[in-house]
Amino acid sequence: VCVKHFMPRVGARVSQRLTHTVADRGIFRVFHCVSDRLRELSVARRREFAAATAATAHEAMSSAAHARDAADAADADPPTSSSTHTRVVHRVFKFPASDDDEIVRDAYREPPGVARKLKGFAFFESMGSPKYHVAPMVDQSELAFRELCRRHGATLGYTPMIHARLFMESAKYRREIFSTTAGDRPLLAQFCANDPDVLIEAAKMIAPYCDGVDINFGCPQRIAKRGNYGAYLMDDWPTVEALIKRLDEELPVPVTAKIRVFDDLETTLKYAKMVEAAGAQLVAVHGRTREQKRCSEYRANWAFIKRIKEELKVPVLANGDVRSFAEAQACLEATGADGILSAEPLLSNPALFSDPPYYPPPTDGFAPIPLDGTAGVDLLIEYIEICRDYPAPFSSVRGHIWKLVGHWLAELVEFRDELNSSNGSSVSMESILDWAKRLRAAVKNIETSNEGRRRPIPKKTERALAREAAEEAKRAAIAESQREEDALKEIEANSSGIDTNKRQKIDTPQPATA
Repeated sequence: VCVKHFMPRVGARVSQRLTHTVADRGIFRVFHCVSDRLRELSVARRREFAAATAATAHEAMSSAAHARDAADAADADPPTSSSTHTRVVHRVFKFPASDDDEIVRDAYREPPGVARKLKGFAFFESMGSPKYHVAPMVDQSELAFRELCRRHGATLGYTPMIHARLFMESAKYRREIFSTTAGDRPLLAQFCANDPDVLIEAAKMIAPYCDGVDINFGCPQRIAKRGNYGAYLMDDWPTVEALIKRLDEELPVPVTAKIRVFDDLETTLKYAKMVEAAGAQLVAVHGRTREQKRCSEYRANWAFIKRIKEELKVPVLANGDVRSFAEAQACLEATGADGILSAEPLLSNPALFSDPPYYPPPTDGFAPIPLDGTAGVDLLIEYIEICRDYPAPFSSVRGHIWKLVGHWLAELVEFRDELNSSNGSSVSMESILDWAKRLRAAVKNIETSNEGRRRPIPKKTERALAREAAEEAKRAAIAESQREEDALKEIEANSSGIDTNKRQKIDTPQPATA
């Protein structure tokens, strides 16, 4: 029974042998009944594990808050992640760059198979019915950042968007774009593609290391338009349907989809129903259209998401206009969605899903992000410590630095200049950690000084001042040159007028004298 449950291929052969050798077919029926019961127990066990993990995270966050308060009172360094969280470090899996590379098997799980994979809410419940999701973000939702978000309330993570063709053709790209661990679950791997043949081959490679494969139909960026994928497939419904259907029919793990809404509700509902009918077992909906790229200018259409949720029979996730835990609850209530995705806001506050809040939201009318005081620096320090165990590209680290503490670097310009002068190929996590701790001390000094400020006052760097001085000098030189040119034209015009008068006097005949 255990062989059949955990190793389906071996189990299938055992089933055939039993069918031909066991005289009493009742034993064979018991075999299947016990196997099904084990599967039900597995789902229940995962739910219990998710609840226990959430309780542990809640207790850890409370301890972290007390530790931060004690450290501030004693004017000491902030608590490290190892002191506020149970330190469990898993071995990292990466695809091998060559045949000689060691393959870490810890994160490998035998996929359930096409015939045995779960559908719809059964699939969702098998992952623990995760409510708070780390959205897929290019170069930003890497393993270390997913781990940081999980520590502070996130219950499911997406990989960064993976280009299916590059994933198939380049071993270097595979190794750089995807990494995971045995503890990095539940996990959805997101691909962008427009060719079902390429997508299925790429998805099969990654299937043993994730719970499901997501297809990106929501990216509105220019690169997606050039590559004809993401939100630009909204004009090509047959391709969207073919991509989902191929994965649903041949992939050994469930397929999910992330979509955007159209301008009108009728088309939006038809599109969402087509995505479900093609085989998507979970649909994440961004409540903005393809043209509404700037989140600050357009509100997400929660009403459309609500209607989609009412029409579909699979789990629906809401995405858009969630900047705090309170707004996440408001979105869930307004849309009836089964979960929340967050992207940009989560970059500024990876603890957005923490309950109670990692830091209390502002009460003076300011936006909940970026975080004020030392909150963003504390999260940055924790992220850097995670990177020591789960390395991330320096480009990703730098991006997270700017999102978490960039508003403070606008005032503490010496730290910004130091960061900008660092070379990614030679910088170490230890040096970045030292930089972050010094930044925290500077922010704390501002917070506890006579000013008592928790928000920065932007200041221009010497480089910016020099650039502005040079631009002003350039403008002054242009203006002076223009004045000289105008003066010369005026002189020439006056000179021309004098010469004309002289010629007129010479050419005019003098009256005859008497």
